[in-house]
Formats: sequence, structure tokens, C-alpha cells
Amino acid sequence: MQRIKTAETAGFCFGVDRAVKLTYSIVESGKKVCTLGPLIHNPQVIADLEKRGVTIISSPDEAPEGSTVIVRAHGVSREVEEKLASMNVEVCDATCPFVEKIHKIVAETPDDNYAVLIAGDRNHPEVVGIKGHCKEKAFVFSNAEELENLLRSNPELAEKPVTVVSQTTFSEKEWLFNKKIIKKYYTNAKIFDTICFATQKRQQEAYELSKQSDVMIIIGGRESSNTAKLRAVCSENCETHLVERAEELKNINLFHKPRIGVTAGASTPAETIKEVLSAMSENLKANNEPMVEEVPSNDDFTTMLEASLDAMSNDQHVIGTVMSINNAEIQVDIGRKQAGFVPMEEYSSDPNADAKKELKVGDEIDLIIMKTNDAEGTVMCSKKRFDAQKSWLKVVEAAESEEVLEGTVTEIIRGGVLVNTDGARVFVPASLATSRRTQPLEELIGQKVKFVVIEVNQGRKRAVGSIRKVRDSARDAFWAQVAEGQVYQGTVKSLTPFGAFVEIAEGVEGLVHISELSWKRIKNPAEVLEVGQQVEVFVKALDPDKKKISLGYKKDEDNPWKILENTCPVGTVIDSKIVGLTTFGAFATVIPNIDGLIHISQIANHRVENPADELSIGDEVKVKVTEIDFEKKRVSLSIRALLEPEKKEDEEAPAAEYVETPVVIADEVVAPAEEAAEEAIPAAEEAVEEAVEEAAPAVEEAVEEAAEEAAPAAEEAVEEAPAEETPAEE
Repeated sequence: MQRIKTAETAGFCFGVDRAVKLTYSIVESGKKVCTLGPLIHNPQVIADLEKRGVTIISSPDEAPEGSTVIVRAHGVSREVEEKLASMNVEVCDATCPFVEKIHKIVAETPDDNYAVLIAGDRNHPEVVGIKGHCKEKAFVFSNAEELENLLRSNPELAEKPVTVVSQTTFSEKEWLFNKKIIKKYYTNAKIFDTICFATQKRQQEAYELSKQSDVMIIIGGRESSNTAKLRAVCSENCETHLVERAEELKNINLFHKPRIGVTAGASTPAETIKEVLSAMSENLKANNEPMVEEVPSNDDFTTMLEASLDAMSNDQHVIGTVMSINNAEIQVDIGRKQAGFVPMEEYSSDPNADAKKELKVGDEIDLIIMKTNDAEGTVMCSKKRFDAQKSWLKVVEAAESEEVLEGTVTEIIRGGVLVNTDGARVFVPASLATSRRTQPLEELIGQKVKFVVIEVNQGRKRAVGSIRKVRDSARDAFWAQVAEGQVYQGTVKSLTPFGAFVEIAEGVEGLVHISELSWKRIKNPAEVLEVGQQVEVFVKALDPDKKKISLGYKKDEDNPWKILENTCPVGTVIDSKIVGLTTFGAFATVIPNIDGLIHISQIANHRVENPADELSIGDEVKVKVTEIDFEKKRVSLSIRALLEPEKKEDEEAPAAEYVETPVVIADEVVAPAEEAAEEAIPAAEEAVEEAVEEAAPAVEEAVEEAAEEAAPAAEEAVEEAPAEETPAEE
């Protein structure tokens, strides 16, 4: 008894099918058509096109003026593209999207000091086209031996960054082997897996089918690289024959072969596959060979083939290949004659997901069939539903393994909240949703949370989770190892007038007091931080009994007084800007966040009655650092120290000297006293401010402690109060 089994992936791939359909449609429109090289490696298709008036040209120069030139799926070089664009012909580009992707990769390789390696047949038109898009010289190898020789004969490549691509129909097995060699020689190689996914799938199916067969029949053109790879793959496991037409079967002995496998290359049309299978059936019937499954006659083979391809039911899982994306939907190839599409609302349960950014032509996505429209020849699919089904299984498994899952709180319902985890919904009761009973559920909406699944009802596809359990476990683990001085990467959770609360572990928050946020004085924490910001903090103090943590944010190396000490010692001359004026002098910048005082006596080398007479805010001046008091945080500056003394005019009357002398003496005595008194004023003001500021944390802490100590009693009173039971979920 014989069994004939045909591989699921057999016949035209997407790129070839697109090129053939495009060519036939242009021919039927009555245009004069020529193809740049044979359209596909299949003699039957080429012969049929020639009968319809399609001619084959080997170069753009052979194209008749006014004709339509079709660029086949293999693609062409950039030079040929530019030549065609300059001619009086209409160009129809049928280059396969997967080949175009390779063109883009090699074309974007930088000009300087780069090398491109191409795995493939150097004489194949696809490889010729790829080389024609490389900016620098490209090297081609077809197997491991050629690759080893190439690397040995071109030692200069070891000094260059290398980009590696492959022909779309290259052997997957050979490619994997060659990649290991390349990684061994080049640690900085950029390797792109450019074998067409359809080719990979076709080769894998053929390989598995050949292991289950006594003989394999490969249908396709002998010039086809894809077909040749299939023959090589199958030959490893069983007797293998390649045929182009049904007539060639007469030279192959299939009798007494219990298991016969059949596959076809990417350039083989369905009609040819049908002819070979029908001829095989007739031959076996004529010799009375019993078969497990009779191969239909020529008349009903097409019906059988289409029926097998169209055997789809709703909720069936399929893999779709992205063909195009627009604002309304994603066009996908699902390996059937109908056109597949995914409405944008069925792409993802995440409202922020953007298919245009996340997908590109050629990507594969898992889908669930929602609706088949035979009249329109379309199949509506959903990625969102597949994700939800997959996520539900993950939720069920997590309930058994106690794995911590992550999701987003999407809505509040009676008794709790719903958390969406990759499309699956989990109910979290209010008592298990927050760290504190008094925390409103509204604060959780839109937040990403971690939770464990504590109950699952598979029949109703309902699950119950707990956020609080994860946070309690994390909190216990945190307090078991925390110590003062430890540094954490945290997230700012909230801001208050007196500081910022930062989450440094799951469910564990600490307070950064406003005085610890910046070395300069700030009035609001929002001047430094914002909610959601990632920050580095360190533990300043711990209270394990009350579970309170004081955190530090500002760093010693940013202390402006440390910077001043290292960069501007006494005697340093700096360029400064006037930022304030008083009756006793002017304030000028020393370094960012530190200003110094230029006393009225140090503004000029003559007596100054009012600083405003000599200086204005914004003036650029050169000053000398004359004194630094690090304890009182004060800097004294002088302009006068950098000025030449003024020459006194000769006086005619000696008496004038006696009149002026007391004034000079008075200046020398009174000025320092004035300076000391005037400097005492800001010192007193600053002392008052510092006293208030130092007292603030103690007051705030007392208020917090009182509130926290009162909270348990309030919560206990609420819990003890009788309440009407509500269902766990709706």
C-alpha cells in the first residue's frame, strides 16, 4: 500500500507569484512587454509568456522604445535601475520585498573602511543585483570552504567592520555553519539573516517529509536555485528526483515505494504540480498499486487543492506575513488564496501600540482567524485575540508556579480593579490592590503593577490576583538587607511641599527632604524632580520599627563650597557679574550658586557714598577673592585690590592737609566698623532662616508620625464596622 504526501509549502512563493500575476495583467492590458532576464526559473511559464508576446532582454539597451520593462523578482543593480530611469520606457519593478530589504542593508553600509560579504551563488541574478547596490567591493562565497579561502586570501578584511547578508534562497543549514565561521574571525561583524522565511519553511518541511519517505519528487526548473536547494536537502534522507514536467515521471520507478513525498520549488506554478500529481496517480492506478489515499484525477485536483488551502475555521491559529500597513489595517499573507488583513483595532490591546513603528514588510505575526468572506476573497484576522489566548495560558501557569506577572491597571469595577497582562484580564480585589487601605483605587489607573495569581476559574476564564502580596514580600526582603549608605535607583512617586517620596523597592518608599534635594535653596521640590522620574538616592537614616526611611539625593561632589575650595582659593582673580546692590556694597557671582560681597570700601580706590553710583546689576567686573569663611558660608571680594592707588594732587595751602587728615583717619577707622556692622545684618537674617529650616523636618515628621499612628486605629474601626458583602468581581 502506497502513500503520497505533498508538502504544505509547495509552489509559488509570494515574490514569484506577485511578479507572474503582475506580468500577466500587463500583457492582458495590451502593452508591449519585455522582461529583464527570464521572469522566473520555470520553462513552462516562460514559454507561455513568449506565446503571449513577452520578450526577454538581457540589458536595458535592448528594450524597445515605449515598451514596458518588467524587473523580475530577483532585482537588479543600482546602475541598471538608473539606466532604465533615463530611458523612454515604462518600468514595472517586481523585485521581491525580501530582496529589496537586502539592497537597502548593503546600500546603507558606510563608504569608509567597510566590507560586505554575500552568501550565495555569485552568478545568480539576485546576487549580481545585491552586489550592484554595495558601495564598496563585495565578496561572494557559496559554502564554508569558499568562505575560509576568502578570509585567508584577504587578511585586510580582519581590520574592517564587516556586513554579512545571504541570498534569499541560500541553504539554511549552510548559512548557520558559515555564521559560526564569520563570528570566529570577526567579533565586530554585522550579520543579517536575509534568507526568505518562506524558503526556510519550505526547506524545513521538505527535510522532515524526506525523513518519512522512501522517495522524494521535487517539481521545478533545473535552473532554479530554490529547487536545487530542496533537492540537496531531501537527498540527505532518501532517494530524490527532480522533474520539470509530468512526462519525466516515466523514467522514475515509483513502484513498490510505500511512502512517496512531493514538494515543489518557489518558481513552480500550481498547474505543473497538478499535472505531476495526476500523472503519478494514473501511473500507479495502471499498475494496480494500492494507495492509502487516491490522488484525484486531473479534473478535480484543483478542487482538492483549493479545498485543502481554504480549510479554515474561525478561531484557527495562522501565521501571517506583513505585506503592507496603512492607517486602517495590516495586509498579511496567510498562505491561502484569500487576502488576509488585520484591522488596526484588532492589532493590540495596548492603546499605545503603533503597528507602523513595530512592524515592517516581511515580519511574521501570530493571528487568529475571525471571519472569512468567500465572496470578497478576504480573511479578517486578529493579533489581539491571539495575544489574549496566549496570555491566558500564561496566567494559568503562573497560578501554579506562583510566578510574578506584570500588567497595567485598566479600570475600576465593583470590589476592585482589572489588570491587563498582554491581553488577559485579571481581577484584583480592593483589599489586595493597594499597600495602604486608605489609598484610593483611582491612583492605580494606568499604572504598571506586579502581581501574583491566587485563583483561577478555567471554565469561566476568570482569574484573581494580588498586588499587595508582591509588595509585602518585596518589603520584607528589603528590610532584611537594607543599611545606611546603600545606593538605590528609585522612582519619584509623589511630591509634597516638604520633599519627595521615592520608591526604591517594590512597595517601599522613602522621603527625600526638600533640604536634601539641592545645594541651592529651593521653594518647591518640583524645581528639581518630577513624578515618575528615575533618580539615584542613598539611605541617610532608617527606622525599622516604624518602617521609615530618610533618603539623600544631592551629592557631596556637587557641593558648591567644595567646588569653591578646589577652584577658587583666597587670592584668585575671577570675572564676575553684579547680581545685587545694597547700601553697604554689592553682591557678585563667584561660581554657580555662590555669591560674594564686594563691600562699599572695596568697590573703588576712592570714597564711595553709594554702590549704585559705581555699579549696576548685570555689570561684568574683575574681582579678587580676599576671604572665605566656609563655616559661615561667606565670601569677600574686592575690586579695589586690583586697582592702582590714585595719585593725590599737590595742595598749595599746607592747612588743607590738616583739614583733610582727620577725614582720612576717620575713613580708616570707621570703614571697618561699618563693614562689620553691615556684614552682621545678612548673617543674622541667614541664622534665622537656617533655624526655621532646621526645625521644619522635625515638625513635619511629628505630623507624619501622628497621622500614621492614628491610621491603624481608623482602619480597624472601619473594618470592624458591619458592611454588606459584595461579590469579588463583576
